[in-house]
Amino acid sequence: MSSGTFAAKDGAQIYYKDWGTGQPIVFHHGWPLSADDWDSQMLFFLSHGYRVIAHDRRGHNRSTQTDQGNDYDTFVADVATLVAHLDLKHAIHVGHSMGGGEVVRYVARHGGGGRVSKAVTIGAVPPLMLKTAANPGGLPMEVFDGLRGGLAANRAQFFRDVAGGPFYGANRPGAKVSPGTIDNWWRQGMAGGAKAQYDCVKAFSETDFTEDLQKISIPMLVMHGEDDQVVPIGDSALLSVKLLKTGTLKTYPGLSHGMATTHPEIINADILAFIKS
Repeated sequence: MSSGTFAAKDGAQIYYKDWGTGQPIVFHHGWPLSADDWDSQMLFFLSHGYRVIAHDRRGHNRSTQTDQGNDYDTFVADVATLVAHLDLKHAIHVGHSMGGGEVVRYVARHGGGGRVSKAVTIGAVPPLMLKTAANPGGLPMEVFDGLRGGLAANRAQFFRDVAGGPFYGANRPGAKVSPGTIDNWWRQGMAGGAKAQYDCVKAFSETDFTEDLQKISIPMLVMHGEDDQVVPIGDSALLSVKLLKTGTLKTYPGLSHGMATTHPEIINADILAFIKS
């Protein structure tokens, strides 16, 4: 087992974990988290004989706290550099939320030549979160202005409110979300750079992945909680799967945006079944 860093094209240092041997699975985290958000998945798939890799996106946690380049084209270039650095072949790429957009664009641009065999998105932002004339079911700009405003005004309290509210569905009647889960979300978020996290709101809300989805020919599993309050399923997963050539949709009644953390026994088993199928 190992961890380390590599230099991106602009010199930013990107941290990654690389554990085990076997077919590689690369995990792409959501906003504003880090590779640590995949602990349950990495330990599970490691125990099933896979090589598991996760990186901190630039600006997040142990990677360089960048003030520029916080956009999907740069994020995907960083992933391509990581894949080349580790010489990964026939990998499965798994992305949550913002990281799902990273997976979609990476696979569309760099998935050829035997680099990628399958992909999975969980509560992912594609095809487009923002409401526009062409995407009338999206969320209005005011929602994303609210995220930026909360981050700028009091990042520590804002992150506590997100983690203790809609992210894991803790605001639902009868919800049982452990304090440790909320604390761990807050810990990861506060370890990142505020400037990069601020910029990433624009990236994940305004980037249109329609053409990327249409280019993907490998099998892709689109997983989404039906009670996702952060990335509503109707304007994300239900549209994305229609744009994919070989897409499979699996939805989860009552589960939240953070279902991979709250219900890893369900999500991990379904990803494993998809990989083996």
